[in-house]
Amino acid sequence: MSKFYCSLGLMSGTSADGIDASIIQSDGDVEYKLILERYFKYSENIFKNIHSLKDEINNSKDLNNLSDKIQPLEKEITIFHADVVNKIMKEFKSNIDLVGFHGQTIFHNEKEKISKQLGDGKLLSKLIKKTVVYDFRQNDLKNGGHGAPLTPIFHKLLKAQFKIKDATFVNIGGITNVTTILDNDEMSGTDIGPGMCLIDKWVREKSKKNYDENGIIAKSGKVDKIALNQLLENFCKKEKIIKTGLIQSFDTKYFDFLPVKDLTFEDGVATLTEFTAAIIISSIKISDRYKEKIILCGGGRKNNFLVEKLKEEIDRIKLIDEYKVDGDFVESQAFAYLAIRSYLKLPISFPETTGVMKPCTGGVIVKY
Repeated sequence: MSKFYCSLGLMSGTSADGIDASIIQSDGDVEYKLILERYFKYSENIFKNIHSLKDEINNSKDLNNLSDKIQPLEKEITIFHADVVNKIMKEFKSNIDLVGFHGQTIFHNEKEKISKQLGDGKLLSKLIKKTVVYDFRQNDLKNGGHGAPLTPIFHKLLKAQFKIKDATFVNIGGITNVTTILDNDEMSGTDIGPGMCLIDKWVREKSKKNYDENGIIAKSGKVDKIALNQLLENFCKKEKIIKTGLIQSFDTKYFDFLPVKDLTFEDGVATLTEFTAAIIISSIKISDRYKEKIILCGGGRKNNFLVEKLKEEIDRIKLIDEYKVDGDFVESQAFAYLAIRSYLKLPISFPETTGVMKPCTGGVIVKY
C-alpha cells in the first residue's frame, strides 16, 4: 500500500494579491484528498512593492541591477509565508510532512533558462521547522523545457477524480495555460497567451482598483475593432502557437497594451477582454480540444463578462467549481501535490507539457 503524505501548498499568482494555501493528503500518484483551504491577503505595502518591482524588471540583467530591492522584498514575502504556515499549523492539529512553496514569480524567460520566484526556501524551512520544496521550475529549464506549465499532472489527477473521459483544463491566471487529457491518458499542455495580466495592469494603472471585478468595467465599455485587430496582429506575428500547437511559455511582460493606449478606461478594458477571449477561443477551436469537456480554472473564471464571451463560442465550457472544486485553490493544491512528487523523485513535467527532453522531476528540497 502506498504511503500517504500530508502536504501544504502555497501559491501566490500573477495578481500578487495574497497567498492561496491548501493542505492535501496524497500518495503523489493516483490518490488525493483535500483537507483544508485558506486565503491570506498581502498587506497593501507588499502588494504595491511586488507590482512596482515587476514593472521595473524588463530583462534578466535587471534581476542583478535591482538586487537591492529584490532581496529585502524576498525576505519580507518569505516571512509572510512563514506566518501563514504557522497560523495554519495552529488550526490544523495533524502533522504536515511537506510544504510546497511556489513563491512569487517576477520574471520568466525560457530562452535564457531563467524563471525567478521570490521566496527563500531555506529561510522558510528554518522559520516553520518543516521540510520545504521550492524552486520547482529550474530543473525543467535545465533539461530543455520551458519551465511552465507545471499543473498538467495535477489536472490529470483531477480528471480521474471527476470520472470524465476527455477534458481540457483552461487555467486563466495572469497567463492562460491549457491541459488536455484524453481517455487513454494521453496528456498535453502549454501556455497559450495572456490571461488577466493585461486587463489587471490596465485597471491598476488607470484607476484605484486592482482588477475588473466580475467583468463589470468591460461590460460598460465598447470594443475598439481597430485596436483589437492590432493586438491580434501583433500577437500572431510574434507567435505561431495558435496555428502550430507548439509548446510555449510566457512572462506577463511579453504582452503590451500599446494599441489601446488612447482609448477610454472602459473601452480599454472591454477591448483587452475581447482580445484575451479571442486568444483562448482560437486555441481551443483550432486544436482537437474542441470536442472535449472544457473546464475553466483560475481567477479569470470569475470575470463573468469574459466567461460569457467564451460560452458564446464554445458550448462545452464548465467552471471547475461545478465539479465541487474551489477554482481559487487549484494551483495551491497542485503545488502541494508537486511537492510530494518532487520528494518521491517522480516527474512533474513532461515533453508534452513543457517541452522538456524527458519526464523530469523538480523542486529543491530543504530540511530545516
